Amino acid sequence: MSLLYQVLTPEGELVQDIKGQLDQETMIKMYENMTLVRLFDRKSINLQRQGRMGTYAPFEGQEASQVGSAMALTPGDWLFPTYRDHAAAIVHGQSMARVFLYWMGHMEGSISPKNLNIMPPCVPIATQMVHAVGTAWASKLQNEKHVSLAYFGDGATSEGDFHEALNFAGVFKTPTVFFCQNNGFAISVPFSQQSASKTIAQRAAAYDIPGVRVDGNDIFAVWLTMKKAVERALAGEGPTLIEAITFRYGAHTTADDPKKYRDQEALSEEWRQDRDPLQRLRMYLEKQGWWDESKESEFIATAGAKIDAALAEAESYPKSRPEDMFKHVYAEPTWMATEQESELVKPAKQEGIPA
Repeated sequence: MSLLYQVLTPEGELVQDIKGQLDQETMIKMYENMTLVRLFDRKSINLQRQGRMGTYAPFEGQEASQVGSAMALTPGDWLFPTYRDHAAAIVHGQSMARVFLYWMGHMEGSISPKNLNIMPPCVPIATQMVHAVGTAWASKLQNEKHVSLAYFGDGATSEGDFHEALNFAGVFKTPTVFFCQNNGFAISVPFSQQSASKTIAQRAAAYDIPGVRVDGNDIFAVWLTMKKAVERALAGEGPTLIEAITFRYGAHTTADDPKKYRDQEALSEEWRQDRDPLQRLRMYLEKQGWWDESKESEFIATAGAKIDAALAEAESYPKSRPEDMFKHVYAEPTWMATEQESELVKPAKQEGIPA
């Protein structure tokens, strides 16, 4: 089993010399970003429970993995998120209002800001990994200095797309970074029942690419590992597979009940008390004299106001219509799609529901 790379212990102590690699400003920004997205995540769950948003995929507990990896990118890099990587998308430049819109059922929630290459959240498992290899290959052929970062969970490594993506990336040495957030469960299936291999990182050997296993709740380790993978990719040395060991405190989605297949409360309490990503970084910052309760309260108030403003923007958006699902499927509408749309709209008109 490959060793777990760690820089910052759960007690907030450094076990690696990182002098000259991470400065105070970056460390504080890491903590602020993780705090912001955690507050965003909790707000989103509340909104779903209030009926103001649809089914939502929470990520609390995985902040270091998403924030640390996204902070290692440059604006021109490609981001391929799953349905759970909205923290990474926000850090890379997606507006919180757009993320809210996505979970409210608006297709406009998938639009990224100009000059940023943030792909729409991918719900099908692992398909975005192949797309990431394609954009990376295109960047390489055009001599662009961009990498493509593909996020996925441990369950995705059981899909054929995972192997196809790593194979093509290895053969063509594409500037792709494959970032797996290993939460230990693919919904209800533990990793031990998915694979005979002890780790995901070790699978990289089959494609002759580096595989790194990192403490996914240690944002320093995540960021440094990502930086190295990006530098390697831009130097023409090809892809890297990163396995970040982490744990999500909540359910798979707000429609899931994890108590049916694991002791969620005990597991969450253990990880929250002993390995929480925000707690360990805050302890380190406080020991350096760079953070205190006053700064914490001030930042939480500021972050909360930003989230509320983003929500107000999203909720002021015109309501989406069921027939919008037929848009952007084909360049020219097919007769089948036109017929289906007509069948959908007709009953609504008969019942006096605005189209």
